[in-house]
Amino acid sequence: MTLVEICLDDLAGVRVAEDAGADRIELCAALGEGGITPSIGTVGAALRAASRIGIQVLIRQRPGDFVYTEDELQAMVDDIHSIRALPNPSAVTLGFVIGALRSDDRINVDATRRLVAACGDAPVTFHKAFDQVADRPEALEQLVDVGVARVLTSAGAATALEGADALRRLVELGGERISVLAGGGVRPVNAAEVVERTGVREVHLRAARPVATAGAGAPTAYDSGERDVTSGEVVRAVVAAVRGAGAVVDADREPVA
Repeated sequence: MTLVEICLDDLAGVRVAEDAGADRIELCAALGEGGITPSIGTVGAALRAASRIGIQVLIRQRPGDFVYTEDELQAMVDDIHSIRALPNPSAVTLGFVIGALRSDDRINVDATRRLVAACGDAPVTFHKAFDQVADRPEALEQLVDVGVARVLTSAGAATALEGADALRRLVELGGERISVLAGGGVRPVNAAEVVERTGVREVHLRAARPVATAGAGAPTAYDSGERDVTSGEVVRAVVAAVRGAGAVVDADREPVA
């Protein structure tokens, strides 16, 4: 079965995504800035809201590049420890989304190993910083070696569909050792094609729709009059699309002797 992960920064979106059939969310803050670590209060509220859906928490101390100072790295380690200590009333799967590069745009193996160690037995995703790496096969092997469970990528292309051939090669290279989570331009109209062309078993998207904000005044620098929330309609459409596509991919697989 192909899994659907929804990236969101609206707390109400946790229940929306769960009710619409998503398997997992990536919980972030400030997606307009590319996403940073959500507050402890936000993660705690998400854990209380979820009854089934897995929650992957983005660990990113600031916007911008992925080359971190020692202070920034330690702050991210501390965030992971604090989040793992939160109550998890429904015992949903709690994991983390990380990424650290060197100044030459190769995986910072030492920093990644340190973050993975802080995560303990929680599943770890390496985020789309992976797309900045020139030698992705080498990077994939490094992530396998340090215990990363999955990598979110479009294989360096603008969208997962444009990177389909390279994604398929990563899927084949990773095998059962690491999952490839296809992200980048995944929508209901192309999700099935992404799955069929790449062989991925997981897709990632932001299922956003704009709504008017509650403020009564004129738009300001802090309130434009509109904000994005998670669309249950988009989530349901993607879930339906990939479930059918996953069945086709499974039927095409040759049985293992």
